[in-house]
Order: sequence, then structure tokens, then C-alpha cells
Amino acid sequence: MVTIVDTLSKPDPDAAKSPERPRHPEKAHRPDNPIQRKPKWIRVKAPTSPVYRETIDIVRENKLVTVCEEAGCPNIGECWSKKHASFMILGDTCTRACAFCNVRTGMPGPVDDGEPERIAEAVAAMGLNHVVITSVDRDDLDDGGATHFANVIKAIRKGSPGTTVEVLTPDFLRKEGALEIVVEAKPDVFNHNMETVPSKYLKVRPGARYFHSIRLLQRAKELDASMFTKSGMMVGLGEERNEVLQLMDDLRTADVDFLTIGQYLQPTKKHHAVMSFVTPEDFKAYERIAYAKGFLKVSSSPLTRSSHHAGEDFADLRRAREAKFGKSAG
Repeated sequence: MVTIVDTLSKPDPDAAKSPERPRHPEKAHRPDNPIQRKPKWIRVKAPTSPVYRETIDIVRENKLVTVCEEAGCPNIGECWSKKHASFMILGDTCTRACAFCNVRTGMPGPVDDGEPERIAEAVAAMGLNHVVITSVDRDDLDDGGATHFANVIKAIRKGSPGTTVEVLTPDFLRKEGALEIVVEAKPDVFNHNMETVPSKYLKVRPGARYFHSIRLLQRAKELDASMFTKSGMMVGLGEERNEVLQLMDDLRTADVDFLTIGQYLQPTKKHHAVMSFVTPEDFKAYERIAYAKGFLKVSSSPLTRSSHHAGEDFADLRRAREAKFGKSAG
């Protein structure tokens, strides 16, 4: 029998609090937002594959953190059953308190210098053709963690030279030179998520600045035109349709290649409420518009996430670039 679940997100912290390690102390001042019942098109299958357990074992043995678990991704069952995982470096504690995010907020611990090698070992053990590396925000570090990103990329290149590397970075706000460090390490894809439209930043992403993020993506492409750039946003946070289209235009002005659009799902009642569930038909309409605006690749669906199908999407990106510019492009 196949079990259907709404999401695979983490338990509500109010249901099982830990006095030593509260998950969301920074969100405790917020009023409770009841979690709405999800429509049928968002429900996913519970993981049952033995490969899913193998992936868990590899992650645990190497003492790694994955964004799949920390962010409560609904696609974890599908991805881990295929030995696809997105690694989260620089710890599991973020210096920011975004209203949508299920990652713990607080003062992070010291940088683990052994992490790059352990990630490289896990990538080799899993036989990954494409790997996604992301991180918490580390505003406490002089370079925002950029050097650590570069070290991870270099370790993967050494251990698995045939593996393509995608990074999903923080915004490196007020960290001069940080972006250059990451780009110099030559990731195949540079991703930084806008997350939402500018009118929602104050409530949804208060520690970030919309136009700084746009400029970060634009600057990444200026530094290395051969590198693919990518960004993503959530819908269902109260944005208007015209704001979504404007965000697309801003990303195209920054020469971003790949856009992902997914449904925001509220992790706990202390997080921002879901204002609407966008229909699959509306997601398809956004996809058609985004392609018309010039993106090489668009992934738009209720369960789309930045790293979901990242390897297949990277292959699509390369084919799209070759079709548009010829095989010599990049």
C-alpha cells in the first residue's frame, strides 16, 4: 500500500521542544498562523525505497547536513531514492530569521575545516553526476563563508572530476570580494534565490535587499559568462501576478539563465502563512511567460524546488545554450 503524506517537513517545534536546542526561538514572538490543508496536487508519496536508506546512511556516516532535511523539502523521498542530495555547508544554524525558512536561527559554531573532504567523499560514494552545495547565511564571517564554498568545490573537483557542481549561495551582503572567491572556484551553476517579490521582502526576507540580490546575479555573470546563473522564487506569499512578471524581467536584465518557481509551504504555525495555493495551470502559465522572456530553462510547478531534478535540468541548460548559441558557447 502506498502512503500519501502532505509534506515531509520536520515536526512542529511546539510539539516536541528541546530545552537545549529550541528550533525557532526567533519566531516565538510571532502570532500563530494556522497551517492550511494542502490541495491534492501538493501531496507526495512517503519514502519506501531501500536506496533512500542508503542515502541516509552515507549522509550520517560523513556527518553532513542536507538542505533536504533542514528545510523540510517535500521532494526528499523522490530525490534520496535516486541518491540525489543537496548538501548544506557551514553548519545548520543561520544568522538570519527569514519568515519562510525552517532552518534554525542563532549564532553558528566555528567553520568545520574537514567538511570539504567529507562532502567530496560522500559525492564519490553516491556516484553523483551533479551535486548542489548550499549553505546557511553566515553574516558572522568576514567573507560570508565564500572561502569555504571554494574549498568544497575544489575538493569535489579533486575527488570526482567528472561531477558538475552547482552552488546555491547566500547574498554575501556587505561582504566585499566574497562573490569573486566563489566564482573563481569555477562552479558550473551559480544560483542565488530571490525567494519573493520586492514588496514582500520586509516581512518574508527582512535581512536581505532585493536589488543587492539582483546585482549579485548580474555580477556573477559578468565575472564568468560561461557559468550558468540561476534563481528561484516562491509563490503563495501574497504577491500579485504583475509583481511575479516584474521579477522575471529583473532577472532577465541580470542575464539569469534559469528560473525556478514553486509553491510556498508553511513549515510550522510560527512561520509566514500561506496566502494562496497556486494552481498547476497558473504555474504552467508562468512557465510559458518566462520562456517568452528569454530564460534558457524554466521549472515551474507546485513542488518545484531549487535543487529538485538539478542534474537533469543542468543537462537541459547545456542543450538549450547550444541550440541558441551553438556548441562553442560557454
